[in-house]
Amino acid sequence: MDPALRQEAAALDAVDPLRPFADRFYRQPGAIYLDGNSLGLLSRDAEASLLRTLEEWKRLAVEGWTEADPPWFFSAEELAKRVAALVGAQSDEVIVTGSTTVNLHQLLATLYRPQGTRTKVLVDALAFPSDVFAVESHLQLRGLDPIEHLVKVPSRDGRTLDEGDIVASLTDDVAVAVLPAVVFTSGQLLDMAGVTAEARRRGILIGWDCSHSVGAVPHRLSEWNADFAFWCHYKYLNAGPGAVGGLYLNRQHFGRAPGLAGWFSSAKERQFDMGHELTPAAGAGALQIGTPHLLSQAPLFGALALHHEAGMDRLRAKSLALTAFLRRLVEARLSGFGVGIVTPIEDDRRGGHLALTHPDGASLCRALRSAGVIPDHRPPDIIRLAPVPLYNSFADCAEAVGRLAAILERGGFVEQASRGLVP
Repeated sequence: MDPALRQEAAALDAVDPLRPFADRFYRQPGAIYLDGNSLGLLSRDAEASLLRTLEEWKRLAVEGWTEADPPWFFSAEELAKRVAALVGAQSDEVIVTGSTTVNLHQLLATLYRPQGTRTKVLVDALAFPSDVFAVESHLQLRGLDPIEHLVKVPSRDGRTLDEGDIVASLTDDVAVAVLPAVVFTSGQLLDMAGVTAEARRRGILIGWDCSHSVGAVPHRLSEWNADFAFWCHYKYLNAGPGAVGGLYLNRQHFGRAPGLAGWFSSAKERQFDMGHELTPAAGAGALQIGTPHLLSQAPLFGALALHHEAGMDRLRAKSLALTAFLRRLVEARLSGFGVGIVTPIEDDRRGGHLALTHPDGASLCRALRSAGVIPDHRPPDIIRLAPVPLYNSFADCAEAVGRLAAILERGGFVEQASRGLVP
């Protein structure tokens, strides 16, 4: 690696106001973790809030539902207050519950009402498979053939989406659109405000999968007037594997009966009446179903406290700086080895990770892991590198690219991988 670039990385780290936060995460010595867009690292803050809940369970047992801090009975709503600011919503428009796909199922069950010729659901050709599976199941449950009623916005390059193509697909027969805030492969950030405005102008309900954007990109869901959104908390928000998910429901949809009802759909003041007639919660809380997963919620309290302490604006600024610096490193050192970049270069079109391409992407990812760099592979040829501003540094980016360059210079990684020598 060019010594000047290493010096630049050191200089940037020296003035980084977020650098001290890295010491609050558990990191493996010598390893460079760049897979935070799949699973964020454990912080001491998240660990402490999990241990606190375990202690409450040990000490209070069933009384934890009313005597814990906060009481378990209200934990989902308390977390919603903390998450709402990250997605640009009022706290009653957010609930922390379920998982990403379960929440999409709940939102579709509640909002998707095919009528007349307006029956179709719009997704994109690059959508995360689980979103497509969920949409297909709701079409089938309503007696509609996905071949006819599922519309996919095409990708011109197989990497990114053109907002013009999305708008052109918002036709009179579309009832609901479900789109990604950030394309999970390429890291492209869509124009959520513009696309939402077009959908609303055409009378189409629009929802956003924010799994690859929440915690990495500021959102203004209420201001944009999105109908709904859903996300996970285990990527940039570092709440742990299988952490509880979240959803947003625009307040104009308040009062709708939950499509999938359960005991925790109830208004809190009526929940223990134990009657067989549901009185739903007034806001997004009505879309809860069953008893919350307390041990899956617990780490999120600490993780969110850390995130808010760092500040979303500072996190976004550093994220953009990290991925821009990483791009320069890749272009300077790796372009001669057939490594490309498919993530848009513009700040307002880039999420939290950089997507590289190489014909032997899978083998390179395995070789990188063997060299102590943890990336992520997406078929057929994408290497995703996610420098997370809370715990990654500019020096991490320089060292990762240096190790990748060394692998490419040595060659032989394809043969090694095929022989099972690279984990």
